[in-house]
Amino acid sequence: MYPPIQTQKFPLSPPSLSELAQTLHPALSTNYTHSSISIAPCPDLRNAPFHLATQGLCGEEKIADIGGQAHLFPRPRLDRIYSMTEIAHSAMEMSPTKGGSIIGAGAGPFHLVGQNCELATSFSWDRDGDREGIEGVVDNQSYITRMCNGGRTTSHVRVEKSPSTECALMANLYGSLGEPGPVLKITARGRKKGGEKSFTECIRQGLRQVYGEERTVSLGGVFVVKAGTAKYHVMPDFPGDDKLPFKHRGEVEEWLTFHEFAAEVVGLSVLHSADPRGEMGLRMEHTHCFSVGSNAGGHYHGDVGEEEVEYEGYFNTAKVIYRVDMPGM
Repeated sequence: MYPPIQTQKFPLSPPSLSELAQTLHPALSTNYTHSSISIAPCPDLRNAPFHLATQGLCGEEKIADIGGQAHLFPRPRLDRIYSMTEIAHSAMEMSPTKGGSIIGAGAGPFHLVGQNCELATSFSWDRDGDREGIEGVVDNQSYITRMCNGGRTTSHVRVEKSPSTECALMANLYGSLGEPGPVLKITARGRKKGGEKSFTECIRQGLRQVYGEERTVSLGGVFVVKAGTAKYHVMPDFPGDDKLPFKHRGEVEEWLTFHEFAAEVVGLSVLHSADPRGEMGLRMEHTHCFSVGSNAGGHYHGDVGEEEVEYEGYFNTAKVIYRVDMPGM
């Protein structure tokens, strides 16, 4: 059922968390009226407001970039369906006997949902995987965001638990043992006029300004939009054959639906300061969001309220990147 995949592995040598805290401070202070970055114990992410399947973000930290946007444009590759548990176990070299967790952003399992959708991934497996098999011990707290009844307005957005640990087309995943430990705690409030509208892009650009193209620094983590309003897109169902292939990127933008949702919303993010050697075809930043108890979610673009917005995030560095099923490989 799953496509044969090739994987490239690229080891990283990330800076210490203390160095990153200093590195990112100028970018945050330039973009927000109030900001802080420190090294702090990761809160238990299983609890509110996060509602994830993982306790923490520490232990054998790694990132996988699976598929890519070329599997959507110019024509959706409906054969690109992936088992994220299998990718974690094989491509990402994550042992089921140690337990582990995955968070991130990707395209949802359209073949099970019945339509195209956005996926905010969060699942974990316990240390009994050697007895029962990795699929049998998964705690899946992933969410999908979809457009219901063929609509395009915000009233048609639905946020629901994902029915599986599969994804399609593309995904950007942060994997770890899910253990508690020190992470970067980043807070920001009141975006300044002219500043980056995206919290994650502010972080990514801050890394790039310091480390340039010569050194790749990759982060994965979770944040909460605690106050204010942010903009998201939600993919509708795939276009009919009469509207494919997409002729240019502008047609993709017209096909997407865009929405604004007020806090609180949880974001799961993977980002890179640079593409190693410029040849891995990485998606440089990818964040998908969800809310528990309301229909707010989708692909995060940034906040719209400037002085009203407030973020609180927890991130950790990856020690290796796995490029899985890169288009054109």
